[in-house]
Amino acid sequence: MAEPATTYITSWSLRKELVSGAEFEIGQISLPRWISNRQVQRLLTEQAELGDWELMRLRRYRDGRCQAWLRRKIIRARPTYLL
Repeated sequence: MAEPATTYITSWSLRKELVSGAEFEIGQISLPRWISNRQVQRLLTEQAELGDWELMRLRRYRDGRCQAWLRRKIIRARPTYLL
């Protein structure tokens, strides 16, 4: 049986960013050079479907490393009652 695509992630970092009034959570994924394009596609599809992420940027470097930046909107619940 094949390994899950998430086992290929070498590093994962998160930060928050404010873009035109909306708050986003930005995730940066680093992947090793030996991972294929099909495996990268499967990994990003899993992240999009299960974690509500959208692809912001994808870079494949000359040495084969791959970095992907994902983002998702942070929705804050506001109280509907008055104090």
